[in-house]
Amino acid sequence: MQFMPASKGFLGLSKKDAVAPKDAQAVIIPFGLEASVSYGGGTAAGPQAMIDASHQVELFDDEFWCEPFREYGVATAKQVKIAKSVPKALDQLEAQVEEALKMGKFPMVFGGEHSITAGAIRPYARRYKDLTILHFDAHADLRDGYDGEHYSHAAALRRVLDFKNIKLYSFGIRNISQEEIPFLEANAKRVKIYWAREKAKWNLKEIAGHFRGKPVYLTFDIDGLDASLMPATGTPEPGGLFWDDAMAIIREVSKVGHIVGADVNELAPKPNLHSCDFLAAKLAYKIMNFAFLVSHRNKIRAAKAA
Repeated sequence: MQFMPASKGFLGLSKKDAVAPKDAQAVIIPFGLEASVSYGGGTAAGPQAMIDASHQVELFDDEFWCEPFREYGVATAKQVKIAKSVPKALDQLEAQVEEALKMGKFPMVFGGEHSITAGAIRPYARRYKDLTILHFDAHADLRDGYDGEHYSHAAALRRVLDFKNIKLYSFGIRNISQEEIPFLEANAKRVKIYWAREKAKWNLKEIAGHFRGKPVYLTFDIDGLDASLMPATGTPEPGGLFWDDAMAIIREVSKVGHIVGADVNELAPKPNLHSCDFLAAKLAYKIMNFAFLVSHRNKIRAAKAA
């Protein structure tokens, strides 16, 4: 794995603030796959837009009253030349995530279309017998392929669930097709959807209970956010989540589960909408802050107490 200079990577860190890649606990893996998008395009440019926008993200996080990146260190990998076929591209991403995990790093993947998750998840599925997915999205993504592509972005979570040791909890869903319903109903013990139209009734304690003591992989399709907040995505939907809705869930899950990896996907940058790029970059930073300053610390405390 080759790395960008810190000044050009995520957060745009100066030499005095950066750590060597070997010492960084978090590794950003840009992977701008765009091969099966079915409405608006542009996800290939998503990772670099997030990296560029991150240079404007304030490093101090008032929730933690510190500059959290100093607690864990960040390195940004150079994007590889992505294969044209989706299966081969996912094999590439699997290899990168596997390499990062073997190095003892926390991989944060920047997509690209949501199909990336089917590749990123494989090393985790091999490592954890009870892996739990925290999924933010407008769409259920439970189709068994779409437009002739088995690994379509519209089948992202169906392909994740090909691994029988994985459970899925989806938040913000407000679009599902008739063809997905039989699979959803047949897998009620493995899949639970928190519909966006019911978000006023969501119970954070109940939600946290699904993740208590579990290894958690977080996948965030940014179209899970309301289209008024996030128009820079290929398949925007009204009626979605807002910033504080998502933060509340991630915060509670980080307190009880062990966040082991994450991806942020489906950003399709648009001219003069730099706020969307910035939101996606800050979202990635917040996820890592919760993972390291809450989730990982709680796991260490629990291990010492055992």
